[in-house]
Amino acid sequence: MSFIRPEAKLALWRWREVLVAGFVLILGLSWVSGPGGLLGWLGWVLIAVAVALAVIGIQRTRFRTGAGGPGVVTIDEGQITYLGPLDGGIVAAREIERLALDPSSNPAHWVLDQPGQPTLHIPVNAEGAEALFDVFSNLPGLKTERMLTELNSGSPHPVVIWERHPMRPPHARLH
Repeated sequence: MSFIRPEAKLALWRWREVLVAGFVLILGLSWVSGPGGLLGWLGWVLIAVAVALAVIGIQRTRFRTGAGGPGVVTIDEGQITYLGPLDGGIVAAREIERLALDPSSNPAHWVLDQPGQPTLHIPVNAEGAEALFDVFSNLPGLKTERMLTELNSGSPHPVVIWERHPMRPPHARLH
């Protein structure tokens, strides 16, 4: 028997990193204002860690668009695997050539291109899709804030988020 409604539990789980940052911040502030000395200095370190955790946590929260979508995403040793009800595929994270977001589908899909492999379409709300945040943030030159803005903008057109080697003329903008 649970004393927390399932909707509230999901909301708390979505904001888990930010909540942990809040607890670390409170602990750091209590150490700074309390005994002082060495514990006070460690309190300042905890405050800095809490701020970093909060920034990362807010980005991760913005990336999570829900769960229960079609298919399952797993990431194992740099290999992204998507198994869906109608299709699926495998892409090596270090060999991704292009990352795009296609909001015209319902739900929106991440589109991953790798040379020599068919294009992989992953729904943003597939089970395990939140793990893609770490993979995408490790792509060289990817602007995380831009990716999150496009994900939450509700734009009706597909947009290329990142390319390893630009396949467009130099005067054309990526975003």
